[in-house]
Amino acid sequence: MTHAPTPTDPTQPGSARERLLDAAEALIYAGGIHATGVDAIVRQSGTARKSFYTHFESKDALIAAALERRDERWMNWFIASTQRRGKSARKRLLGMFDVLRDWFGSADFHGCAFLNAAGEIASADDPIRVVARKHKARLLDVVRAEVDALATETQLDARRTAPLARQWLVLLDGAIAVALVSGEADAALDAQAVGKTLLDAATKPTTTQRPPPRRTRT
Repeated sequence: MTHAPTPTDPTQPGSARERLLDAAEALIYAGGIHATGVDAIVRQSGTARKSFYTHFESKDALIAAALERRDERWMNWFIASTQRRGKSARKRLLGMFDVLRDWFGSADFHGCAFLNAAGEIASADDPIRVVARKHKARLLDVVRAEVDALATETQLDARRTAPLARQWLVLLDGAIAVALVSGEADAALDAQAVGKTLLDAATKPTTTQRPPPRRTRT
């Protein structure tokens, strides 16, 4: 069982910037942006407050940078874990929910860091919201690549790939949200069941109805 990777321990040796990023990511993921102050981040990082201002112009800049780093790490983990779920696009798409279920069952699961962050920031132009939006765009691209692969393996109409990918992203994010609120890792399996229905409907062969035979005069 492989869980989503977490930031390294900020108390361990490392550059002041990296330790600040580790501390910021861990604290905001566990407790939220507004509940986490600069003093708490500096204290957990084991750096001097001067180091914070040396590397970051503001708390928001630090959080945006921490989320960007998490995006890269989380996406690498999710893609690699998904690829191990099967050789066919269908198995990989459905396997995404098994990957999420493993993550949901981990002790440090607190939902999607990017949805959580976006929910605390009102402005769509805020750098933190921008990072969250880019993360979801990247995840959609990963899903779309698998749906495109599914189209080449099955009779899926190419015109259905874009909407199916968007629907799949809704299922993934929906499972994450339900698992966070309910504490039930099996929310991933519920979403997976809906996904199977979607795939079955999308790849079902279409039959062309033949016109009735013409009657001939005798």
